[in-house]
Amino acid sequence: MPHVIELLTDPQVWITLITLSAIEIVLGIDNLVFISIAVSKLPYESREKARKFGIAVACISRIALLLTLAWLAGLTSDLFTVFGQGISVRDLVLILGGAFLLVKGSMEVKDLIVGEDESEDVHTKPAASFMAVIAQIAVIDIVFSLDSVIAAVGMANHTPVMVAAILLAVAVMLLASKPLGYFIDHNPTIKMLALAFIVLVGVYLIADGLEVHIPKGYIYGAMGFSALVECLNLWAKKRANQRLSAE
Repeated sequence: MPHVIELLTDPQVWITLITLSAIEIVLGIDNLVFISIAVSKLPYESREKARKFGIAVACISRIALLLTLAWLAGLTSDLFTVFGQGISVRDLVLILGGAFLLVKGSMEVKDLIVGEDESEDVHTKPAASFMAVIAQIAVIDIVFSLDSVIAAVGMANHTPVMVAAILLAVAVMLLASKPLGYFIDHNPTIKMLALAFIVLVGVYLIADGLEVHIPKGYIYGAMGFSALVECLNLWAKKRANQRLSAE
């Protein structure tokens, strides 16, 4: 109980929770697109049920993936030495995870700039049954949420905070999937900002895995400042559109 109270009263824990939840929500919009492709193989009356049930199953699989990576990141005994520096399982997870985020984030940024249709990357086969669609959704979610899960492991030191961020993001996706999708589609700079955060976290993880420790305050400060600038941009854009409409 004292540990729980300590977590709840720590401002950095709340900052981490809000940051991770925001990243999970924004990057989770892509998952909703792929889920829509999968449920489209079912009769119309079954689609909404499959969508909600599939997201719930995907949430469980995502938490299981998170706990597995968090456990691996806790193994700190050296496995081997490279140029006089010991590399543990934790270091290996951080380096490989950071490299994955760096490559995935950079590729996603490139696709946004080029304008590639995200649905081109997914090839779903016709589903034979309701449960086949649910299985597809679970697999798709694991593949496309790997970046955000690795980011959660790298940014948070407390497993309950990571799990809470995932649960919060999934709850928001269930309640507001259509409005969120509309907002992201009409404000692509929001997604670009989230992908930039992913690249930044990737660099941070690689550095941490190589024992080059960067204070997390610098990371949060950069993210917070960037998010503030983006909010001002959206506000300015909205005011400009209102002036044009009035004219």
